[in-house]
Amino acid sequence: MFERILDYSGKVVLVTGGRTGIGRAAAIGFAEYGAKVVIAGRTHAEETLDMIKKAGGEAIFVSGDIAVTADVERIVNTVVEKYGRLDVAFNNAGLSSYKALLHEQPEDNFDRIIAADLKGTFLCMKYEIPVMLKQGGGAIINCGSVVSLVADPTMSPYVAAKHGAAGLTKAAAIEYAKNNIRINLIAPGFTATEMTQGWLNDPVKYELVKSFNAAGREAQPEEVACMALFLGSPMATFITGAIISIDGGQTAH
Repeated sequence: MFERILDYSGKVVLVTGGRTGIGRAAAIGFAEYGAKVVIAGRTHAEETLDMIKKAGGEAIFVSGDIAVTADVERIVNTVVEKYGRLDVAFNNAGLSSYKALLHEQPEDNFDRIIAADLKGTFLCMKYEIPVMLKQGGGAIINCGSVVSLVADPTMSPYVAAKHGAAGLTKAAAIEYAKNNIRINLIAPGFTATEMTQGWLNDPVKYELVKSFNAAGREAQPEEVACMALFLGSPMATFITGAIISIDGGQTAH
């Protein structure tokens, strides 16, 4: 029963923010298991597309900003026009926060983070769900953060947005469970990506990063992406509304 359970042959998968990091790892993973992958983002993901195509996979890129309603609608419409359906959506794109105490946070930074990390999650689901309703089901994986569950100092807009994304995930999961649409959120801990490279290159900050979790190290993008592949597969058919931490034990203590 299980040997072909991660076979995405004939499936169509949308990955937002697939240029680097977790999004790239997920896009490559879905493609390696046979999916037709659509990568969406503000910056072209040429390197990711090349990696997928050299491995024999199929992928296209659609430009767009998940914080802009017209862009999200166009991205989803492009998926349907190209492939006729949308089986799995990995809503991964997002921004990191300017670091400052709450009373020193610029208002425009708060608006920017909420627009991308919270409203963007809402907009993606708003346009993905009708496609899945029409075709009889699907799976959505939202990418939150360990701060969807806990809080870090000097990151209040990001913490608020990621907590909000967790709430949206639970609400949507309850609303569409009987429509065969499963909606979950993954909550990665500190992960080695382009966005976090400055911390990894600084010996002092890197020691701090390693102290965050019980494993004593950062996650690799592939370790996070594997959970997205699992949640989009038939192995996860009774999992919806879950917030799944991938944090090396950070939230366990």
